[in-house]
Amino acid sequence: MPFEFWQSVTGSLDPGESSLHAARRELEEETGLTDEGDLVDSGMARTFEIDPRWRDRYPPGVTENREHEWRYRVRAPIDVIANPAEHGAWKWLDIDEAIDAVWSWTNREALENLRQELS
Repeated sequence: MPFEFWQSVTGSLDPGESSLHAARRELEEETGLTDEGDLVDSGMARTFEIDPRWRDRYPPGVTENREHEWRYRVRAPIDVIANPAEHGAWKWLDIDEAIDAVWSWTNREALENLRQELS
């Protein structure tokens, strides 16, 4: 890992995979969560330039990625089993703390939009 940072659950689509299936798969792989909450498509997608520090994870010549925004709504904070191969730590944060904590502008924008919808 090039540096330490906070981010949401993320991942890539497998060939032929829908964004819904990828969201479910990545959520379970990274957190152990399956049906404790509701997985909701926000309808938002963002295209961004892949940080050069991570381009080796993509095929040669790929410099942009399209991110589909999904939300997982739980009724109350629940225990998460963070996959140590994917995450060094996790914690529940209120929305303002989460916005301040995330590194990625796409994560920040998604959280800011959610905060707006919740107010």
